[in-house]
Amino acid sequence: MRPHPLKGPNRFKLGVFSTNADGGLAITSVPERWRASWNDNLTAAGIADRAGLEFILPIARWRGFGGANKVREWSFETFTWAAGLAAVTERIGLFMTVHVPLVHPVYAAKALATVDHISNGRAGLNIVVGWNPDEFDMFGAKLVDDGYVMASEWITIIDKCYGPNQPFDFHGKYYDLKGVVSRPASMQLPRPVTMNAAFGPPGRDFAARNCDFLFSTFTSIEGSKAHVDDMKTRSAVQGRNVGVYCVGHVVCRDSQAEAEDYYHRYAVTEADHGAVDYHMSKKKEFANSHDKSAFDLYRQRFAGGAGSYPLVGTPQHIVDEIIKISAQGYAGAALTFVNYAYELPYFCDRVLPLMREAGLRTS
Repeated sequence: MRPHPLKGPNRFKLGVFSTNADGGLAITSVPERWRASWNDNLTAAGIADRAGLEFILPIARWRGFGGANKVREWSFETFTWAAGLAAVTERIGLFMTVHVPLVHPVYAAKALATVDHISNGRAGLNIVVGWNPDEFDMFGAKLVDDGYVMASEWITIIDKCYGPNQPFDFHGKYYDLKGVVSRPASMQLPRPVTMNAAFGPPGRDFAARNCDFLFSTFTSIEGSKAHVDDMKTRSAVQGRNVGVYCVGHVVCRDSQAEAEDYYHRYAVTEADHGAVDYHMSKKKEFANSHDKSAFDLYRQRFAGGAGSYPLVGTPQHIVDEIIKISAQGYAGAALTFVNYAYELPYFCDRVLPLMREAGLRTS
């Protein structure tokens, strides 16, 4: 079995993010917006797999953000989505994103191991605790005040599900389990690679103790190194080294003017403003996921890619930006596009060779 792609040789890893949800991360009304049909997902995954990108990462959405397009109301559940893609891809890592309070850990352990076997060791788990109370209301559930305490119990149970000592009991604050057995274990040992998207201290402490990678946002490349340094300090306390990834939304065109014009069109002129307002208000109130200044300064970024960093310009400009991000200590990035099927091939054909020339990738 090959090592998981996120443990491969490329200095700066790349993945695609949010293809399982309509719109991807873009909150826009342009007619070419991503529809996220199953065939769309097969197309995007195939392009990324053949190009040698390291991973494909879904979002976990249940309700969406409304607006004229009912943004992200259409989305595929991530365990079954990953299982389907595992059967038709060869090299790319396949992540599942899971809201801890909504998915029981014994079920999650079984489902994750299933995908790991289908993919021959390419599964990964993105652990989130949730932030949108409207979404949790659909399940008759509430946001957990100490969600990362719950998440710590949750991942401990998954570890035990893959361990040799079964059946086992578990008695914690959130779970009281008796006689647990779970076979097969994952193919990756001791378990599949894990990541957590966290901005606040509790989430980052959880990642330092339990995860292989952290995903973080930033408002400027110049200020982004602080997030890497913070995570290195937290993980070093645990005797670990957690890699840090970022998220970016991409508009790559032959000229800088063409890229910026399209960015303005889809993320300003034809943004789905009702959905942008809802998304920003809920994120600002309930999610500790961005610098507070981002909500006031970067409305276009929230329409363009959920507040992630914009990579907008020519292939060379985007590579220059990635070089700067890599220099801050980031191990890679998850990328989104307005339409992955239309735009990802151009990105792979034009940007990846320049990254190889820059020493960021060997393949």
